Amino acid sequence: MAPLTRLLGRMTVCGLIVLAGVGNTVAETYPSRPIRLIVPFPPGGALDAIARRVQPVVQRELGGISVIIDNKGGASASIGTAAAAVAPPDGYTVLMMFDTHAVNPSLMSLPYDSIKDFAPVMKIGEAPMILVANPAAPQKTFADVVAAAKAKPGTVPYGTVGQGSLAHLVMSQMRRELDVDWTHVPYKGGAPMVNDVTAGHLPFAIASIALLGSHVKAGKLTGLAVTSPKRHPQFPNTPTVGELGVPGFAANAWWGLMVPAKTPPEIIARLNAAFTAAFNDPGVKETLVDQAGIIYDMATPEAFAAFVATEIDRWSKVVRDNKISPE
Repeated sequence: MAPLTRLLGRMTVCGLIVLAGVGNTVAETYPSRPIRLIVPFPPGGALDAIARRVQPVVQRELGGISVIIDNKGGASASIGTAAAAVAPPDGYTVLMMFDTHAVNPSLMSLPYDSIKDFAPVMKIGEAPMILVANPAAPQKTFADVVAAAKAKPGTVPYGTVGQGSLAHLVMSQMRRELDVDWTHVPYKGGAPMVNDVTAGHLPFAIASIALLGSHVKAGKLTGLAVTSPKRHPQFPNTPTVGELGVPGFAANAWWGLMVPAKTPPEIIARLNAAFTAAFNDPGVKETLVDQAGIIYDMATPEAFAAFVATEIDRWSKVVRDNKISPE
């Protein structure tokens, strides 16, 4: 029996060595085929613009491997997010997600768990939201908008990228704190909302500076207020909501990257390195930071996971307090 025992022992050791070798091989050969980057919104919005700007540089950082953008919009980003949640955890599906990831759990029954079904890769950054007006709108300042909403409740419409979006929650929170009544006009994405407010079909809109900032700079829209604690350096003449009657108010849009849960740590590290290098590329930074007003906050996977959990807790309270529904 002793020789047989020794043989089995040697076989076990060899098996472990082989398995370790397989793991190392996977890490060394990844990536070896195209990567799908899911953007859970239609083309034309801020998230899509970020993905398309960084795509060619990520491909370069990954040695020429193709990164294919897959726009899966609908249901406040939950359709695309669900597709990412059930993808194989092999590093070939990456979700570029938005702040809706932390809002949706409080609004709807989801086919996935926003925390347990994903592994964080990195936080990309944040940008305050900006409330804008079409220059032809009768109200020219934030104070004018508040006064009109108080004088004739329900007659002041504002647009957002969707029902239950972070912008909707922000306006709901301000509505509660300012004791006003304005009317939400939800759109299915940023592009149609921008088209309507710049054309004058909608007097007011609120979204991230990344989406609306260029239109304010071009004079097509007027910035009324930003949701950051301090004035944004690119819009020094636009006051904060805190300055205009809601002290301490702050709420930023944010973006990040996640992969399906159980994706190997070495693959996550490879993706983190590639995307971090891409976002630090001078051309990408010039577009996203200088032009779109995004403030980089490229947190580690662990810090990003903690941030998302905090955001879920924060906005679930706003949803409950304002009785917000997904429809």
